[in-house]
Amino acid sequence: MDLQLKPSIVNQQSLIKITGSKSETNRLLLLKALYPNLTLENTSNSDDSEVMAKALRASNLVDVHHAGTAMRFLTAFFAIQENSEVVLTGSSRMKERPIKILVEALQQLGAEITYEENDGFPPIRIKGKKLIQRKVSLPANVSSQYISALLLIAPKLENGIELTLEGEITSFPYIKMTLALLNEIGVKTAFVGNKISVENLSLIPYPLSLVVESDWSSASYFYSITALSKIGTEITLSSYKQNSLQGDSALVEIYKYFGVETVFENNTIVLRKAGNCQLSIVNCQLNSSPDIAQTIAVTCFGLGIGCHLTGLHTLKIKETDRLEALKMELTKLGAIVSVTNDSLTLEPSVAINENVAVKTYQDHRMAMAFAPLALKVPMVIEEAEVVSKSYPTFWEDLKSIGFAISELK
Repeated sequence: MDLQLKPSIVNQQSLIKITGSKSETNRLLLLKALYPNLTLENTSNSDDSEVMAKALRASNLVDVHHAGTAMRFLTAFFAIQENSEVVLTGSSRMKERPIKILVEALQQLGAEITYEENDGFPPIRIKGKKLIQRKVSLPANVSSQYISALLLIAPKLENGIELTLEGEITSFPYIKMTLALLNEIGVKTAFVGNKISVENLSLIPYPLSLVVESDWSSASYFYSITALSKIGTEITLSSYKQNSLQGDSALVEIYKYFGVETVFENNTIVLRKAGNCQLSIVNCQLNSSPDIAQTIAVTCFGLGIGCHLTGLHTLKIKETDRLEALKMELTKLGAIVSVTNDSLTLEPSVAINENVAVKTYQDHRMAMAFAPLALKVPMVIEEAEVVSKSYPTFWEDLKSIGFAISELK
């Protein structure tokens, strides 16, 4: 499904309800499978979370499609399901995404996992068993999902886990999120230097209900829309916490550069365009929040300013190589962009090419990050249905605040 987006002006005031964080939901779904007396509210309605929930109930062949988080978390989950055997697979792109570092870490703990096709990549065959080893190590600069996958199963290991992270640690917020959620259900953890310990918790002794905070990654697109709108525009989003566990809450500080103020009111945030950007180039270190890089780059381009974004090495192994995809599509729109293995540099610009068809590369964030440019020029978003991976109602929500969107026949 390709969508035509025509130049629009958003409503002066809007209210959007965003469902729970995909990152928190997927972690809590796994914990709920391990501890059945845990109940969850405001869970994500994303494809990824639906896939995760379904896969946790599956047996034999488990297909996670494009859901990278599910692939990593489920690898750990099925490794401790005694007397089970599953083949864990996914889309053609998923079969190109590395899993070896996690598999080797689980094998250090005693797990039995083999590759069905290519060494180091899905699909994998997992024979579940009781894991009694406590100590494990892995590189610290890999995807935090490898680390979180180990931490999430740790309380169900007979001796817990002592995880040593080797080298410079990236994606701190996602590791801290995992540990905080473990703490919320009563698991004892410690994170000192480069060592993380998680103690055994055989069961939660009482029924426990947790409310999932709304997704900050989804909020990023409304930050971009607010930044590209006229002064005085307000968009209210629910439900958010000022002391969020999510790394993407860095948006609050970053978007001040673009004249967007954030006000926390009664479990909501109000985004207000208070002024214009006073900078010609914005510099951001995004080690802790790489998922908002695409949104920031497109916002800068829409405002005609430059940016230098660093800490982006994990973007090359996402749904697509996000750095190359960003470069390709921004260049089509008239931008001057250069990328390295872990950075993106955008030059200030004076014009945006009209009626460009933006390719999404089966990546939900490509579709949503580019959509706000429709406030400036007419454009087409190809394969727009890809947004369902994390935000199924995205296009309906954009229409509700004033975007002119129609399906191309």
